[in-house]
Amino acid sequence: MLSIDPNDISTVKLQEYLQSAIAPRPIAFASTLDALGNPNLSPFSFFNVFSANPPILIFSPARRVRGNTTKHTLENAKATKEVVINVVNYDIVHQMSLASSEYPEGVNEFLKAGFTMLPSEKIKPFRVGESPIQFECKVKEIVELGTEGGAGNLIICEVVKLHIKKEYLDEDGTINQYKLDLVARAGGSLYSRAREGFFEIPKPLSTLGIGVDAIPSEIRNSSILTGNDLGMLANLEAIPSEADVDKFAKEHIEYVGINTVKKHTFAKALLEKNEVLSAWKVLLMKRA
Repeated sequence: MLSIDPNDISTVKLQEYLQSAIAPRPIAFASTLDALGNPNLSPFSFFNVFSANPPILIFSPARRVRGNTTKHTLENAKATKEVVINVVNYDIVHQMSLASSEYPEGVNEFLKAGFTMLPSEKIKPFRVGESPIQFECKVKEIVELGTEGGAGNLIICEVVKLHIKKEYLDEDGTINQYKLDLVARAGGSLYSRAREGFFEIPKPLSTLGIGVDAIPSEIRNSSILTGNDLGMLANLEAIPSEADVDKFAKEHIEYVGINTVKKHTFAKALLEKNEVLSAWKVLLMKRA
């Protein structure tokens, strides 16, 4: 294993490691105005949601490593205390990338990248008309993390209005993640397209799962079942009863009499289909 003291490598190299290891990261496509009212638009991947009550988003325009200068977005947020954070999906990712270019101060990235300047309702900066979801925000606080190149500046924003295009909603009003088709940032020039990699992990029970330590040792020490497999098995509230296992065996004679390796192999296949209860019953079946 490569072990590194951050003080022993350059900031550029450290940034490469951090951005590649902590990924994918959501993108805050931030729209601001300068003190003279000139629009600015720039993406930032040091970003996330941190509270629902109050609704708080935080993104961080870091100081440039080369030159130790600050971004126009940071300067504008300090001056006006307002920002729109626009969500980036696959349909606008190339335009978003173009807007990240280091245009001179006063240049309108909306125009350069071909975006529609949509008026906000509660603040002055414009929304990106092509963005599927837009958050109008007031800047509550800016926390400067350092004064050298690469230092972040946490812009803590409170959402005062959000706008969601209806075509991304299901009938019950929830956001459809597949329709939304979000993109995220990785290391170097790489991005990640969320809907091509979705998989579901059921949330832990409101009661308590049995835990990996309660799984019988023959199963827990399996050479076939992985840690993820054991985690799925351990999220059940109770191990199936002997009567339930016997009933299952009568209905699935193909599993009767198989050896441990085959039992664990069959169970793993069932877990891959999220059939956790059936996997447990296969594992607990007795040899003939």
